[in-house]
Amino acid sequence: MPRPLGPFKLVTVNTAPERAKRLIGREAENVKDRYEIVHSAYVEAIDDVAAAVREVEPNILHCQITASMWTSEESRKAHEIAKSVISGIITFALPQGLQLEKGPGAVVEYIEENLPSTIEAAGFQVQENL
Repeated sequence: MPRPLGPFKLVTVNTAPERAKRLIGREAENVKDRYEIVHSAYVEAIDDVAAAVREVEPNILHCQITASMWTSEESRKAHEIAKSVISGIITFALPQGLQLEKGPGAVVEYIEENLPSTIEAAGFQVQENL
């Protein structure tokens, strides 16, 4: 049986870090058979993205775009900053207002439905244990 892809170090950009931590925990648990996701850091401000990316060197920058937290433009800016530090970083954003409109379960569902194809499109492959 192949081991899960990863580990993927994740940095979230979210003004509600405790909520982000809970949601990422649910996401990581729900996909643990396919992906090893480690929530390495969070930042509350887009201006802090570059420093976190330099420090953690994550595989994934995840912008929580929930409860009207970030606009599409702000999310794009966070992604551009991260890519200026690590050109091959995977970036992933939630639709603005998803949590407000449909709740945290919809956020987890959206990520589970969309993050795998994002990771696989980036070319990550299953590696056997050495």
